[in-house]
Amino acid sequence: MKYALAIYGAPATSQAGHTALQFAKAAIAKGHSIHRLFFYQDGVHTATTLASPPQDEQHLPAEWETFIQENQLDSVVCIAAALRRGIIDASEAERYERPAHNLSDVHQLSGLGQLIDAGLEADRFVTFGS
Repeated sequence: MKYALAIYGAPATSQAGHTALQFAKAAIAKGHSIHRLFFYQDGVHTATTLASPPQDEQHLPAEWETFIQENQLDSVVCIAAALRRGIIDASEAERYERPAHNLSDVHQLSGLGQLIDAGLEADRFVTFGS
């Protein structure tokens, strides 16, 4: 089975990202594949390189980054939601004349067309968060 996942909740304030990560790990362990991850709304905070949770808390952005790298997954962050929340890559930092960027290299900024494509290409489209 080929899955596409959409994650809507912020890592620090929602269980959505954690639940999605556990689901994705279980799916791959069972031999399924993940066509695309799509981070949307507050879920885009998962893609920042600047998160520094206390040592006794889960570092969900780092866990997602490792998981994406290890499994060579396609991870897309909604560009409109990301820009609105201050998550940008080097290209957008230059475009908007910002001094730095904070989008993790395992993610790419793109539009909602990627979300629609994920739903069309996958056998199952699962959303996490509201």
